[in-house]
Amino acid sequence: MTVYDYLIVGSGLYGAVFAHEMKKAGRSVLVLEKREHTGGNVYCQEKDGINIHVYGAHIFHTNDREVWEYVQQFVEFNNYVNSPVANYKGELYNLPFNMNTFSKMWGVATPKEAAEKIAEQRKAVSGEPRNLEEQAISLIGTDIYTKLIKGYTEKQWGRSCRELPAFIIKRLPVRYTFDNNYFNDRYQGIPIGGYNKLIAGLLEGVEVRTGVDYNECREEYADVARHVVYTGAIDAYFDYQLGQLEYRGLRFETERLEEVNHQGVAVMNYTERQVPYTRVIEHKHFEFGTQPVTYITREYPADWQPGQTAYYPVNDAKNQALYERYARLAAGEKHVIFGGRLAEYKYYDMDDVIRSALDKVREIL
Repeated sequence: MTVYDYLIVGSGLYGAVFAHEMKKAGRSVLVLEKREHTGGNVYCQEKDGINIHVYGAHIFHTNDREVWEYVQQFVEFNNYVNSPVANYKGELYNLPFNMNTFSKMWGVATPKEAAEKIAEQRKAVSGEPRNLEEQAISLIGTDIYTKLIKGYTEKQWGRSCRELPAFIIKRLPVRYTFDNNYFNDRYQGIPIGGYNKLIAGLLEGVEVRTGVDYNECREEYADVARHVVYTGAIDAYFDYQLGQLEYRGLRFETERLEEVNHQGVAVMNYTERQVPYTRVIEHKHFEFGTQPVTYITREYPADWQPGQTAYYPVNDAKNQALYERYARLAAGEKHVIFGGRLAEYKYYDMDDVIRSALDKVREIL
């Protein structure tokens, strides 16, 4: 018996935005969430007045004014600017690569000196880059590649940079100014009080059932809605009939420290290969916290297995070809919309996800 206009699978940003807009338009909506909480990977957990980004650092940034004004309806954002620091064997470098980085690395004082140094080191690679290592050196030179890219990237992908395709690094941010703002986007910040406030605002008045795995109980929900919006993994929807898409996983270790300030920055990347984690997040700095304690999270890249949380799609040629086959199957599904990172097998930033959901709603209404 049809009860709802839309059954939405997943309560991350795509599902929550879609649900909010459809409810506002007078449509009946039911949201199913596999986890025991809403919000997908932007979910936060509050401890000692500090909002912990449970599934890794989420920093909102966009050039899309409409999206920025859209999220401000639900929660006020602060003026946090992402300025991460790279730690290589105890040497600290500002990111993204800018004059602060170059001055620390080489002792140069002018943009001209920095550009000449990089140009000289780029000569180490001639011809078309054959792998990620050669691509990175051809863009930024040997010193920065060795200290700030090589180890971090190999940990992230679980293999040597010489075994990774060149196209993974199409460009690298290089600034000949003393500017540590990681993003070029006009609008950026963190929701004051955490991302849960944003999700709660989007889902206010919407019926949500948590702890429900749609793919395991699809028959139970087969006839409850006229349309399905599916934001889970596209290969799981089709029961992996064409094979499994690959992802990179993450593992998090969170620790409470009896310190006011542990590392002085929200995000510190550890670029040495021998350090097993890629970065340490000190959550209180996202909201300029002054609590007497702090929480840090070490982020470990991991091989991904089905059933685990999928973080980064492995968009190499093999996986992209497999996704295209699944996308053709999806196009044949009547009354089913596939949207979001997992359903589209795409690395989306948060603003991209929101924009995609808003565009889909406008296409329908």
